Amino acid sequence: MKTSRPSINICSQYTEMSETNGKQTKEPIATAQTPDMNGKEAKKVDAEGNEGAADQERDQWSSPIEFLLSCVAMSVGLGNVWRFPFTAYENGGGAFLIPYLVVLLFIGKPLYFMELAMGQFSSYGCVRVWNVVPAARGVGYGQMIGTASVVSYYVALMALTVFYFFASFSAVLPWTYCDPSWADMSHCVDPTTNISELNHTHGDDTLIGSTEMYFMRNVLKELPNIDDGIGAPEWRLTLCLAFSWIVLFLTLVKGVQSSGKVAYFTALFPYVVLITLLVRGLTLPGAMDGVLFYLEPQWHELLNPKVWYAAVTQCFFSLSTGFGALIMFSSYNGFKHPVARDATIISITDMLTSFLAGFTIFAILGNLAHELDTTVDQVIKGGGTSLAFISYPQALANFHTLPQLFAVLFFLMLFTLGATALIGCPHGGQFLLNLVDYFGGGFIIFVLATLETIAIHWVYGINRFCDDIQFMIGQRPNIYWRFCWAVFIPISLIAIFIYSLVKMEPLLYGDVGYPDIAISE
Repeated sequence: MKTSRPSINICSQYTEMSETNGKQTKEPIATAQTPDMNGKEAKKVDAEGNEGAADQERDQWSSPIEFLLSCVAMSVGLGNVWRFPFTAYENGGGAFLIPYLVVLLFIGKPLYFMELAMGQFSSYGCVRVWNVVPAARGVGYGQMIGTASVVSYYVALMALTVFYFFASFSAVLPWTYCDPSWADMSHCVDPTTNISELNHTHGDDTLIGSTEMYFMRNVLKELPNIDDGIGAPEWRLTLCLAFSWIVLFLTLVKGVQSSGKVAYFTALFPYVVLITLLVRGLTLPGAMDGVLFYLEPQWHELLNPKVWYAAVTQCFFSLSTGFGALIMFSSYNGFKHPVARDATIISITDMLTSFLAGFTIFAILGNLAHELDTTVDQVIKGGGTSLAFISYPQALANFHTLPQLFAVLFFLMLFTLGATALIGCPHGGQFLLNLVDYFGGGFIIFVLATLETIAIHWVYGINRFCDDIQFMIGQRPNIYWRFCWAVFIPISLIAIFIYSLVKMEPLLYGDVGYPDIAISE
């Protein structure tokens, strides 16, 4: 005997919106009647098949623009400013833009739309939304764990930006000279020293710039390895971490009502800083050399699977898909909100921001290379924290006009980006940061996004999902969306996951490996 089951499109009964004290509630046009698994008496259910929940209220964004800006603020984060430029440089330069655009068009943008639609249709977060496919509820819990990992990652980076932000108010930027209290004076050189001359005068001696030594010895007080543990918390960074958590608390204390207002600043201020730094950077000598270095295509890299893997990783990291945060954000939308439009706008904005950040970063690094009489690749200390807290501060130190102002703006921008995107601060904290970034913010998201797509489009059904979207926004997803959801994304992510397992290499922090207990299965 065939039995019917409640499906997510039971939400069709709950589409009229009413205003109640400034909040919208989804009220039933008619009672939703659905038989239980044995075909017995009908029950009144909500969007997810839960009894007696049809009239529950839920806060909503004060305006559609607040939702859009909040999504922009969350998606446009640190991954755009320091991760994308270095990833592009490492994976073919200008040629990397091709795989990145392909991935954004056929994976990133459709996933973004899918997650927004899931949250808006159900008005649930990343766990309860899986009532539609109960067997996949573990995906929601996995997304919670992944989000917690990335939050710890971002807040730790925010602590560093807070430290540098306050340090930038010094009369002389403290990383521009070698201070005997933290520097090894026999190997420390200030950031304006000509590297080519040093090579002649010091031979094979290892010389370290004051910017790098300041970061390693004064800010982090980093351990050479974590074989004997990660050490005690560094008290200054711990205070900066506490400050970061307080800012996050104040931002979220009233839910979307407070975070939506903050989004006007957090979404727009980074663009003001990026454009200001770009205009300033392009007026400096050597800037175009840096931009050309960034854009120089290496076409042969397009045949390298590693480049495509990097493009997918960057797209996930940048758009914040797969973490469940988008489902939560859109769950506070009105039922008829045009999420397909927002997914397109945010994807394009995210891509253009990444390109803008690349121009800005490499224009200023080009000037740094010019000042030091060396090549651009020599002034790049590596991606991530090294680029943000070594290479870029060194470049800012060479600004002849108001270096403190530009440093304050830059680190305030990083803090803003980190606060909107969301462990601790021991002396071995950077080892943990790298570990969390690799597993919590990258590897696990491939698995979750793959399972999420398969559960919705192969188990629940692509046709039923499209029916729900058509009922919600009045327009059925076209062949482009359906092909990406049902075919291209799951197959591509499965292939990428297999590739990542086959090509997995031992995790390193710089040249230092991890103890077995940190990475063992």
